[in-house]
Amino acid sequence: MEATVNNAEKYLGQFCMLLASYTRKNARLRDKVDLLIKQIMDFANTENPELRRCLKDFGEELSKIQDYRQAEVERLDAKVIEPLKAYGPLTKSKRADIKKCNSVRNREMKELENLQKLKQRNPSDRQGISLAEANVQKASVDVNHTTHQLEEIILKFQLQKLKDIKAIFSNFVTIEMIFHAKALEMYTNAVQHLNNFDEEKDLEAFKSKVSISELENDARPSHSSSTFEQSQPGKLLREARKERKKSNGNKLETTPRVLHAHFQEDESEEEEEEEEEVEELQDVSDDEYNLYAKVRK
Repeated sequence: MEATVNNAEKYLGQFCMLLASYTRKNARLRDKVDLLIKQIMDFANTENPELRRCLKDFGEELSKIQDYRQAEVERLDAKVIEPLKAYGPLTKSKRADIKKCNSVRNREMKELENLQKLKQRNPSDRQGISLAEANVQKASVDVNHTTHQLEEIILKFQLQKLKDIKAIFSNFVTIEMIFHAKALEMYTNAVQHLNNFDEEKDLEAFKSKVSISELENDARPSHSSSTFEQSQPGKLLREARKERKKSNGNKLETTPRVLHAHFQEDESEEEEEEEEEVEELQDVSDDEYNLYAKVRK
């Protein structure tokens, strides 16, 4: 009887410890998957509509699995862990009953020893021997009664233990089967969402987005082109000056009279060109004006 209680206390305690650890690990796994789902949703918000819809549907299926995992953790705690925890105080109670029975037996043994000593020390003391025999008989009755009670207690304990072990492990397996059946259904839906994802459609959307960005960049005026356009007046002035020098060189070959007339025309033309240059230089930037001044020198 004592061995029955000791084994129940030892092994049921280990069952409780291991299954409690299993339940805690499931709870931690649920938390980790919740973090994974959050990251998937955040990533989906940065993608194109096709991939975003696929990932959000996928994440919702994973979230449903974690809801079933939460139910699994709660059921394990209520139907598996708590019944096993109850065997802690229960085995202590049965150990106290066994200790009480052993105490009654020890008292009986002590009364028998006293009777034997009395018979050896004073065999003629009939009254003392009769009293010792009565005490032994009373102790024996107590032992029989206590032993019978203890047997009934241990039998009830053993029957309860057998039923509880059957119920506890049946509940454990049932809870796991329900969870995995639901999880398999959700995982199947998750895979279906991934299979329905159209990579080509998403890639086309990405290409169109990239093309729009390139068109916007082409439509935006660049700094180099604007600088080139601003530098055109200075270039035109330099070309006009070269043409004027060439024209003056050709005119030197004419007669003095014609040359004098050409000089007068050149002076008037130069004055008009200088006025035009002044007007054009007003629109030229400081850097371009410096460049033009160097050319003039």
